Amino acid sequence: MIDRSIIGFASGPFEVPLERGRLQFYAKVLGLEDPVYTDVAAAKAKGYPDVLVPPTFLFGLEIETGDAFATFARANIDLGEVLHGEQDFVYHAPLFAGQTVSFSTKVTDVYDKKNGKLEFLVRETAVTRDGQRVVDLRSTTVVAHK
Repeated sequence: MIDRSIIGFASGPFEVPLERGRLQFYAKVLGLEDPVYTDVAAAKAKGYPDVLVPPTFLFGLEIETGDAFATFARANIDLGEVLHGEQDFVYHAPLFAGQTVSFSTKVTDVYDKKNGKLEFLVRETAVTRDGQRVVDLRSTTVVAHK
């Protein structure tokens, strides 16, 4: 069982630079056809300062550089039972290569279904740039007990 005392646990802030090469590679892997994600000249022609950050990029960046796995350990979650549930993004402003963002995450809920066979951990993350909130991330991790 997920330790319910994890609700309210917060991590961060931690800063991450948005590197152009990684953004371009990610956009290509996703098959994004709009050149504003891969071509600096095309992005600038649209009035952007650099290539645009693909919408789902921040989720992977948060997992990669954040404290998700420490949160799972703190909540007594067996990684062998973890499934990706869902994710939501609310953008308040666009993000571009060359900028630096800060992530602050908080566990906001833990609940179960199917008599505890499925448990859900909900995390909400505020992404800021220069102190201004630019993106809200929400992710739900499913723990499927064997």
